[in-house]
Amino acid sequence: MSAPTTFFQAPHLPAGARVVAAMSGGVDSSVAAWLLREAGFETVGLFMRNGVKVDAAEVHKKSCCSLSDARDARMVAAFLELPFQAVDLADEFGSLIDHFVEEYRRGRTPNPCALCNRDLKMGRLLELADELGAEAVATGHYARLAVEDGRVHLRRGRDARKDQSYQLFSVPEPQLARTLLPLGDLEKPRVRELAAAVGLRTSHKADSQEVCFVPSNDYRNLLAERGVELHPGSIVDTQGRVLGQHEGTEHYTIGQRRGLRVATGRPLFVVELLPDEGLVVVGDREECKATGMRVDDLNWIGFDAPDRFECLVQHRYHCTPSRVEVRLEGDGATVRFEEPELAVTPGQGAAFYDGDRLLGGGWIASTQRQGQEAAAVGA
Repeated sequence: MSAPTTFFQAPHLPAGARVVAAMSGGVDSSVAAWLLREAGFETVGLFMRNGVKVDAAEVHKKSCCSLSDARDARMVAAFLELPFQAVDLADEFGSLIDHFVEEYRRGRTPNPCALCNRDLKMGRLLELADELGAEAVATGHYARLAVEDGRVHLRRGRDARKDQSYQLFSVPEPQLARTLLPLGDLEKPRVRELAAAVGLRTSHKADSQEVCFVPSNDYRNLLAERGVELHPGSIVDTQGRVLGQHEGTEHYTIGQRRGLRVATGRPLFVVELLPDEGLVVVGDREECKATGMRVDDLNWIGFDAPDRFECLVQHRYHCTPSRVEVRLEGDGATVRFEEPELAVTPGQGAAFYDGDRLLGGGWIASTQRQGQEAAAVGA
């Protein structure tokens, strides 16, 4: 079992330390587990069952956490001669799903992956690691992490196209201090090369693209299954003129352009959702831009935030960071964009960066749109 030499080091851990590797059955977590073993860590593979049943017809849709993924994770662990456990976390995932559904009911757009990283992959998983006498946990995230003088420094992954540091903004520093990210310095093609060279069965497996508990990739199916009471009503413009009707505000998200089913001769975007009034407010591109936002539930990573500072912010997973001014106020922060930003969405995360270093972040509670003195969209 030979492969091109690739080094992974974690100098803050003792040689031969026991590490629990989260194995999802994909190529990334498989290679991460191999790298840990090659680095001399006593590695234990662990698969998290989410309790969601995936129809056979949907398995091909790049779902994760399915029975086939559990099988792949177990077989990779056996191939690498690693101890392996599959743990039932249906109750924990159930709480995650409840939050997901509630956010849509409130007119917000949730980010379940960031919550999963905080509460499960680097939360509940650490509890299981303690039960197994392990020093740390490891995942296949593309981000770089180092512990220096007892503080965590978290940076974007070397592969800019795969960087997943944004999804770690809410993970507390003490949890990150016990986390390893073996893929942070690798690019995705290199990871697949290593998997093939080692002989891992997941080397050509497609990446998971959607939320693991929504294998159909249509969250509206989940809302229907959960019997969520929808808020139907009118589609209106920013002046209150009725343009059409809709079946539920839950079917829309801020910045959405397609599927509005109204004809005005110009592109329209969803700029506000008001579930209690049954209103979907739409406007042009400029009206969909935010000049500021309120960010709550702040979490700092190796950074002591002053009352006021400037930095970059990434307000959703795939977007170009924007320059902002941050002012701490109470338990949160008021953030002002240097230039108005499109589709800033309550319920999503706001990750603050200094260059490629993640300083921390919080959850977008409300926004202020252009032309508004004060807005609390999604509050």
